[in-house]
Amino acid sequence: MPEDPAPPSEPVVIVGAGLAGLSCAKQLAGHGIPCVVLEADSEVGGRVRTDSVDGFLLDRGFQVLLTSYPEAQKQLDYDALRLGRFEPGALIRYEGKFRRFADPFRRPSKTLATALSPVATLADKLRVARLRYSATAGAASNYADNTEETTRDYLRRLGFSDRVITAFFTPFFGGVFLDGSLATSSRMFECIFGMFATGDATLPADGMQAIPHQLAGALRPGTLRFGVHVTGVGARHVETSEGRIDAAAVVVATDLPSATEWVDEASPREWCGTTCLYFAADRPPIEEPTLVLNGEGKGPVNTLCVPSQVSAKYAPAGAALVSVSSLDMATDEEPLRERVLEQLRGWYGEQVDGWRHLRTYRIPHALPAQPVGSLAPIEKTVTTGAGVFLCGDHRDTASIQGAMVSGRRAAEAVAASVA
Repeated sequence: MPEDPAPPSEPVVIVGAGLAGLSCAKQLAGHGIPCVVLEADSEVGGRVRTDSVDGFLLDRGFQVLLTSYPEAQKQLDYDALRLGRFEPGALIRYEGKFRRFADPFRRPSKTLATALSPVATLADKLRVARLRYSATAGAASNYADNTEETTRDYLRRLGFSDRVITAFFTPFFGGVFLDGSLATSSRMFECIFGMFATGDATLPADGMQAIPHQLAGALRPGTLRFGVHVTGVGARHVETSEGRIDAAAVVVATDLPSATEWVDEASPREWCGTTCLYFAADRPPIEEPTLVLNGEGKGPVNTLCVPSQVSAKYAPAGAALVSVSSLDMATDEEPLRERVLEQLRGWYGEQVDGWRHLRTYRIPHALPAQPVGSLAPIEKTVTTGAGVFLCGDHRDTASIQGAMVSGRRAAEAVAASVA
């Protein structure tokens, strides 16, 4: 019986401790291959970070974990994350009132309210049902091979009215893709629509950074090295602020702008940005754990939610955390905050005057843009030759799923190269 190959004499060096780099390190550990993860910051997570401010947990930009992500199901312990779940569907601000648009298959008690909602025509609601059936029946799993067009063109081709595209699809999926024009590839839409239809949108009890913390907790002590700035990447070595480190292989798991400095295969792409504003409130503006959409197509607010209604640890006892997301990256922070509060006074009245601003996150590089052509193929190469490998959400779909699956694919490629 052949013996297992001996591990390489030098470790695999992974540059970046975001979800992709941590997933790669976890998979390499499973192969018995030693590695080190170099991180310039003082914490793991990359773009998935959570700050504690006055007893509130503030995720750096509104994010959720979809429980139906296949790679997350493989790599994460959902029970340990103590996930709080959003209600499926949304409340939509439309024509001066809040209208319910729920998933009647998962919330039968809200079927009538959804059926009577004016945000969509009866034909639209039937088309949503057909789209949902296709997703849950597995038809959407072939999205990688489907005809590619913009999401807006795709919805129009399916016959959806401009009313429901403006009131529901634009704020909901525009918020997911950070693309208010819905120019994102229809392949990405089909993928994410299927994930929402078959799973829950959730928040970990300790904030979104609990996800990279869990991945990091599976690594051997000494694997992570913080405060190390990589200045160059070469064939089986990296140059750092602390000197040269030789490696059995190098995995570049940074964000795309950094990766393009070192690896030719990491082609530059446009980015989508977001601004997330957090407020402390004495009482929540909504009692249920649901997402509120701006379906009126005007004003800076795209979505609103109360994370502390989803997971109580997001706010101290007796308080509520309000999260507001805007796709407005052009307005300065203070004028934008005033415009947001003015719009929300029209929604919730004088209670908004008692909200205390906690922090605003302006994130110009929140997600790689995913226009038509960017997902052909969806799984981009993680191998560049000369002992250098790539991973990150720019190698797959721009999502938690894409980041984690790219890390696994890079680990598999590294394992094959050093065996």
